[in-house]
Amino acid sequence: MIRAIVTDIEGTTSDIRFVHQVLFPYARRHLADYVRRHADRDEVAAALAALRVEIAQPQADDEQLIATLYRFMDEDRKSTALKALQGIVWRSGYHNGDFRGHLYPEVAEQLAAWQRQGIGLYVYSSGSVEAQKLLFGYSEAGDLQPLFSGYFDTRVGAKREVGSYRNIAADIGLAPSELLFLSDIRQELDAACDAGWHGCQLIRGEEDPDSRHPQVNRFDRIDLGEFC
Repeated sequence: MIRAIVTDIEGTTSDIRFVHQVLFPYARRHLADYVRRHADRDEVAAALAALRVEIAQPQADDEQLIATLYRFMDEDRKSTALKALQGIVWRSGYHNGDFRGHLYPEVAEQLAAWQRQGIGLYVYSSGSVEAQKLLFGYSEAGDLQPLFSGYFDTRVGAKREVGSYRNIAADIGLAPSELLFLSDIRQELDAACDAGWHGCQLIRGEEDPDSRHPQVNRFDRIDLGEFC
């Protein structure tokens, strides 16, 4: 019996184009100015300090760090410091009403239906927990944060590693067999299932012929009875 559902975001609850065509360009446009104006704020200073450690340059000044951040963006580097700073900039954008978090049309209603059934809802995304909360808190369907019991990012491990799902199960406090992971990426589902979870693949386009997981194209077509 499924007692909790953990969902990915990009390509699963939300169109990946929202991230690549809205969020990333927004951060690129505003990051340098934001860091220059707010480098002394605690959360920005902490992220910059972490970046100095990451690049092993404890004396790097703000302009050197800004150049590094843009290089990391060009390389699509999975940098914790970069993600933290992007999240801070995105928060400003959400607060200012510059954009709202994209959701596929059936997602909010189905999440609410599952919560009413007593199923715990969680998020696991490569984006930071801060970014996850912002997307759902300022979504096109309103503030959905009350639906969720917790959020996980790559601090628990990479999404294609079995150990990550073991860590999440331990944190949630449920047996892996009681957990369902939703993702559009079969390799992530492979890792979850190898950890004893159930998995369901969200396919918004053509089916994945190499996947061993059930595939659906909408949240409201997920039959929890299949995962007993």
